Amino acid sequence: MAAIYSGIHLKLKSPQTPWEDKLKLARFAWISTQCLLPNKEQVLVDWCTHALTGWYNKKVEFPEKVLEGLWCYLDDLLHSRKLHSLLKQGKTISLRLNMAQLLLDRLQECARVGSTSPVCVSTILSVYRGLLSAPALSAVFTTKYELMVDLLAKFCSLACRELQQPSPTEPLKTESVTCQDEVMDEGLQTQSSSNLESSQVGLITENSSDQKEFDSNKPASKSKKAADLFEVLLQVLSCYLSVQRQQANPNRVFTMVTNQLIQPLVLLRHLLTSGEFSPSHTQLGLRQQLCRDLRIKIDSILQFSLFPSEHLTSYKEELLPAKEDSGKRGGVKGPLKPVTAMLSKLSSQGYCEISLHYAVKSNTLPLLFKFFLEGYGKGRGDSEEAQKMLCFYFLTRLVPVLDVNLDEHLLSPAKAQQSVSVSPGQESPPASPCSPESWGLTLLAVESLLSQALSADIYNVAADRIRHGEVQLNFYRAVGQMLYNQAQPSIPAWYRCLKVLLGLNHLILEPELDQLLSSAWVNSECMETRVQKARQLLVCSLLETFTKLRQLPRLFCELLSVICQPALDALRPPLLSDGVSASLKTCLLDTPPSQSLEICSSVLESIRRHVLCDLEKGDSEAERMEVDGGADGDKINQEKEDASLKLFSLSQLLHVVMFSLRTLDNTSPLPIVKKSQGLMEEMQQIVKELLNLLSREVKAVKINRKSAQKTPKKSKKSLDQNVPEKVLESKIEAPWEQRTQEAALLLRYTWVEVDTLFFIHCSKYTTLDSAQTAAPGETEALAPALRQIEGLLCGEISPARLQPSCSPMSRLLLKLLTLQQIKKVLLDSSLLSEPGTAALLNKAAHFILAKSELETGQGGEQVWDGEIGSVNSCSYPAAHWYVVTSNLPLIAPYLSGEDVGSMVEVLFSSVLSRETCGGKDPPPGCYTVSLVSSQLLQSPVLAELPSLFSAAVTSLTQRITVVLKAGHAPKICPRFLKLQEKEACSTLVNKETLVGDILASSETGEVSILLTDTQVKELVKSLQILTKLNPDGMSSEDLPSVFLLLLFMLTSTSQQSDQDAVDPPEPRDGAVYPVKLLRILTCLLEGRNFSSVLKIIHGGTLLQAAVSSFLAQSKDGRFRAFSSTDWLELIKAVQSFVRCLVQLIISRNSSVRLNLDQFATYLTQVSSKQIAASCSGAVHLLLASLSSFCQVMNSNLGRSKPMDQTLTQMLTRMTTALGPAVESVLKPQTVSQSALQPTSALSQAFIVEVVTVMLQSELSALSVEDEKQPTLSHMCLYQSFCQQILKEISSAHRPMDFLVSSLHFLSVFYTAVRKTGGEGEQEEEGEEKKRRKDELYMQTLQTLHRLLTASWLSSNDVSELEPAVQELLRHLLEKSTTGQLNLLLLLIKEGLDISKLRAGNYKEVLSAVIITKLLSCCQLPEPCSKALWLITPQIISAMVFLVRSSSQDISLTHPFTVPTVTSMTSLLRQGEGHITNPHHVILVLEALQAVPLDHLAPPVYQSAFLAVHEALFAIIQCHPQVMLKAAPSFLNVFHRLLASIMQEGRQRGDSGTGPDSDVYLQCSRLIERMYSHVAATAESFTTLSAFMVAQYVTELQKVTLRPDIKQHLTEGIYRILDLCMEQDIKFLTAGLQMGVREVFNELYSSYTHYHKAQRQGEDKYTV
Repeated sequence: MAAIYSGIHLKLKSPQTPWEDKLKLARFAWISTQCLLPNKEQVLVDWCTHALTGWYNKKVEFPEKVLEGLWCYLDDLLHSRKLHSLLKQGKTISLRLNMAQLLLDRLQECARVGSTSPVCVSTILSVYRGLLSAPALSAVFTTKYELMVDLLAKFCSLACRELQQPSPTEPLKTESVTCQDEVMDEGLQTQSSSNLESSQVGLITENSSDQKEFDSNKPASKSKKAADLFEVLLQVLSCYLSVQRQQANPNRVFTMVTNQLIQPLVLLRHLLTSGEFSPSHTQLGLRQQLCRDLRIKIDSILQFSLFPSEHLTSYKEELLPAKEDSGKRGGVKGPLKPVTAMLSKLSSQGYCEISLHYAVKSNTLPLLFKFFLEGYGKGRGDSEEAQKMLCFYFLTRLVPVLDVNLDEHLLSPAKAQQSVSVSPGQESPPASPCSPESWGLTLLAVESLLSQALSADIYNVAADRIRHGEVQLNFYRAVGQMLYNQAQPSIPAWYRCLKVLLGLNHLILEPELDQLLSSAWVNSECMETRVQKARQLLVCSLLETFTKLRQLPRLFCELLSVICQPALDALRPPLLSDGVSASLKTCLLDTPPSQSLEICSSVLESIRRHVLCDLEKGDSEAERMEVDGGADGDKINQEKEDASLKLFSLSQLLHVVMFSLRTLDNTSPLPIVKKSQGLMEEMQQIVKELLNLLSREVKAVKINRKSAQKTPKKSKKSLDQNVPEKVLESKIEAPWEQRTQEAALLLRYTWVEVDTLFFIHCSKYTTLDSAQTAAPGETEALAPALRQIEGLLCGEISPARLQPSCSPMSRLLLKLLTLQQIKKVLLDSSLLSEPGTAALLNKAAHFILAKSELETGQGGEQVWDGEIGSVNSCSYPAAHWYVVTSNLPLIAPYLSGEDVGSMVEVLFSSVLSRETCGGKDPPPGCYTVSLVSSQLLQSPVLAELPSLFSAAVTSLTQRITVVLKAGHAPKICPRFLKLQEKEACSTLVNKETLVGDILASSETGEVSILLTDTQVKELVKSLQILTKLNPDGMSSEDLPSVFLLLLFMLTSTSQQSDQDAVDPPEPRDGAVYPVKLLRILTCLLEGRNFSSVLKIIHGGTLLQAAVSSFLAQSKDGRFRAFSSTDWLELIKAVQSFVRCLVQLIISRNSSVRLNLDQFATYLTQVSSKQIAASCSGAVHLLLASLSSFCQVMNSNLGRSKPMDQTLTQMLTRMTTALGPAVESVLKPQTVSQSALQPTSALSQAFIVEVVTVMLQSELSALSVEDEKQPTLSHMCLYQSFCQQILKEISSAHRPMDFLVSSLHFLSVFYTAVRKTGGEGEQEEEGEEKKRRKDELYMQTLQTLHRLLTASWLSSNDVSELEPAVQELLRHLLEKSTTGQLNLLLLLIKEGLDISKLRAGNYKEVLSAVIITKLLSCCQLPEPCSKALWLITPQIISAMVFLVRSSSQDISLTHPFTVPTVTSMTSLLRQGEGHITNPHHVILVLEALQAVPLDHLAPPVYQSAFLAVHEALFAIIQCHPQVMLKAAPSFLNVFHRLLASIMQEGRQRGDSGTGPDSDVYLQCSRLIERMYSHVAATAESFTTLSAFMVAQYVTELQKVTLRPDIKQHLTEGIYRILDLCMEQDIKFLTAGLQMGVREVFNELYSSYTHYHKAQRQGEDKYTV
């Protein structure tokens, strides 16, 4: 048989054997172990490759089916385990060298468009995959570098062709880059070079989910083929990269890459990046990680081939001017002009579609610059500056490639020669200005280039000016000039480019500052959100930069000149957005007062010079041209319109500036006070001139109207042609007049506010308000403030006289001015006593409230941003309502009853509309009418306004009464509603009538009013408002009315189905109504005036009425529709009401026995009836009432002996009633009972709580009675209950409330067993009970251990259970013996086994850790305490090993490591005075060194940080004697915390807000606190204080911290600097490295300027 098999080789070579048989024989020979051939594997591989090459070379002929079989056979060989096993064993198997060219030809054939290859592409790709998977096989390509280059180029071309194929569902987007620009421009904001691709890579996940729908449209085979292609491409890239690194000649690599690879590689990279915005990636099956890996490989190839260290000399020779490269030429041989070669290849066309060419080029240039910076941008010493200049010159070669037109006059001569790079064979581009194909792509590329230059710090301003002739400054100015000349204000990247230039050097943009302010701020019209955000960031950077330069007045000078230029359009965009206003306010606080006043003076000067003169000039010319009219009149109006626009912008600007100034005070220098005085005088004069101008305009219109009316009829026609009457009538309503009036009022309001503030805080300032002249015809006896109010109300200040033409902003400003004058009147007690003051204040309050405006402005939820300048007709209602509500304490005493009623109506209607519509909250800092109303209801201000609060309560009761009147009375209408219809009864009669109706309903159990679903919803809305009112604000008249009305609703109303309702009722409405009623009644019980209710009806009667009504409703089946959740909510509400009212009765200590006996008697009587009736719902209500009643009485024992006797009697009666009720609930229900009472399924937790209360009540009664042989009447019930809990608590997943209540029961039950433990009984009975108690102790411990190790308990669940477990351990160990404690310690010892943790069973170890922590906090008997602290060192050692082991697995940080550290901290705290050996504390410090603090999610980081910090705090607080020896270890741990918070708290773009940022801010506060504690223990750290400062500045030099975090850390290190001596400072100054020394000098300078001076001032007054 072996001989037959050995002849296979001859048959394979024989021409007579059919090819189909040869293929079968070859397959058989490969898999057969009986086929004996020398070097069989190599022979079969050679045969297959020889047959394939022969067919393609036309030397052999066979069918295409055989050809495909040969390729599949070769694929099987290359992927077979046998072949790879032989290769691993060292056997040599290779392919023929001509096979490489054959494979390349097949790959090119696949890439050819319209090719019909007989072999499947996936087979070829699989062959490549198998070939490249083994180095011995891939040697057919790797041995020759040119073959690898050719292979990679062909694969890249095939991949690019695959990526550019159109989708079967939508055509290929040729302008895909446009979409990319729109999505990516937000992610590319001034990112560092290391993050250049992060925004592009991150977009894969964002867009992949949106394209899943295309998966079903793409054939699976094509998707698999594409996926295989890119997998093999990754192999090819990896293989090529390893070959490239092995090349000894970098010039050869550079030439091959630039000639053959750079174009396909950058095209492929662009398609991989931008393709996420089309469905191609999803259809092709590309994964996010695969795309990222491909890009990383491409980047590595380009970086290592184009920018190796050997080519540095070549780049210097090409880039650097001759004078800067003297002495450096003629070095290592390299490419002649590498930059020209690269850029010419990128600029040449033909390697991609024309529509993609510019996008590929613009995306590649920032990538090349990034590689150049990484390769050549770093140097040391003198070479660092040269390297950075080289990077700059490379940048100057990249920017012109984007086809932007840079001003050659601004560039240096050398730069001008190099600005255009062309290859020798190409024509020079035309000299005429050219514009890029896509400004969006261009600006993104320019922004990325400039951002990398800024991040790499290649621009040294001083060195550039001194040694390089400002070549960099001129280049950046040329870029800035290009941005000015080709302004693109609708593209966000344009603003970001300017922002980066500003960050490089403010002098770049300063020569054209006015153009920048005009294009990017004042006249920028695009209001798109992304554009607004970018513009805001630029403007804020401008303000911050000029503030740091102390040149903010100069910036405002340029800004004012731009504002005063003629407006391009009728309306400019808003000058100050929210962000810009906030930034301006911050900058003004950092600006010296003299400069701030200079800015204000500049604004006033601009108003006088450019606005007032134009308005007055236009006014005089208008008078001369009144009769002529025509075009001249339109011209005058246009000039006035332009002037009013300028005035409005300037007044807004001045308002923000003056409201942001630091106010004058008694410490202000006299020159500043005088300058402020002059400023206010100038501003007052301008306001007067503006108001006089408007008054003259009004008078002119009136005169023209009169003259028009007196004109004879014969000349009326000519007058109509010149000055039409409509024009005269509408002149007063001209837009420029309204805008001028708004600006004048805004300036006046600003002046009044600032003047008042200066006058209050600075005694050297003289107010100018009293110098206001009175209006003509007024008496001089009237005070200035009263004159001002009267003038405002009479319309003397507003010429429009509050006509409908008066703008909303003017109306709001008039109200604010009136409010300011009201404040002045109220501050002057002498004015309040004058006879006419009250009437005038009433009139002013009525004017501010404006009832008509309130009533007409409630239609809609318009948003107001809080800025006065943004008030318009839409936002005016919100602004007006905000002004009214925020000044209620001022105006409420002077409002009439009608005004108060209107306010309350608006308040409730807006809140109800908000809840009905479910409106969302506006953005932060913005207001709506409903939001302001909700805030007013929840604020304490409303309760302090009795008239308004009473009106609100009355309005609510009326709303509720109206709904009740509309309800259906099935039998007899309640007397209360009858009296309401008569409206002639007194309040007292109403209350007495309500009490009578309540008692009648509770006695009979009948419902007086049936409410429909719609009516119930209306009542629930009113109740929702009532819950927001503070019950303490209700008067002794209002509170009884509301409480009794709600109690009437509880006892006398019920819900019926609404037959006429359009919408079906919600299932929860029926449950919400009674629950909400009970909760409001419970809340009202806590009102300070509730005693007025008890004067009308007794507390016991209230309890009986409420409980009886619910029992009656439950008996009638009205709660059958309730779900189990709703039923439980109702039960809890009943419990809360009973507890609160019983506690109130006991606390008042008035008729306690009478009220409690009444309620106890009722409960005792009704319990037997309900149990006999087998009504489970009623029994549940009864249990809730009984348990709550007992619970309150238990908590009040010990107040006094008479009270204890009363409560003990009640407890005994209630316990007797509770027993049968509990037993009836525990009985299994029949099917008929379940059908009748579907709500009977109560939670297990409720039953356990009831039994716990019952047991506590028996124990409390026994304790008070002090019986010698205490016995429990229901002990059998408690024992069976305990066994059931021990059995079920850890058997399966249980609700958390059940676990907590069960642990509470076990605590109480163990105490009961211990107290009834057989003292004084016979010895045998005593021993038996002791044995049972020990058995219960052991069962409880085992159950507790099983519970804490349960797999279904999460870390949060365990934390929630800890208080209950703590209580249980306290009861178990309160009077335990050493034997019992030893059992617990043995359990802990077995649990703290590191082998269990290593085996993955951390839950069991965690159980022991938690028990240890809780045990350390328990009060133990003296012998047990000694035993515990004797074994504590062993426990600490075990926990240290556990922490070290668990710290190696970051996933265990939150669930295990942190609780273990917390347990050690507890041992250290409780062990103060017990742990005497410092070695054990040092062990804890060593364990803290291992706790992970890096690469954690914010919540996990916070928990780990807090655990380590608290451990350090416990050591420094409880073990100060250890610190002398452990100080270095302590500081090492503390330094870990400091370094981690510095890393996590560094600035990261826009991520400094939100809950995660608060985590790091809280941690920084803890660092500051720890610094203060370290400074307080100075004796331990005096010698190490300089070391701590050195550590701090070393870490600080590495990062840029967030300002809020830096503030806390700086305040903390100041405490350590207080400990440093003079020699320590000298040591730090001399010993720190250069960069760190600069950080220290800055820190020490701020320390001496701020903190040290303040501390010395405090020490001056310290004894």
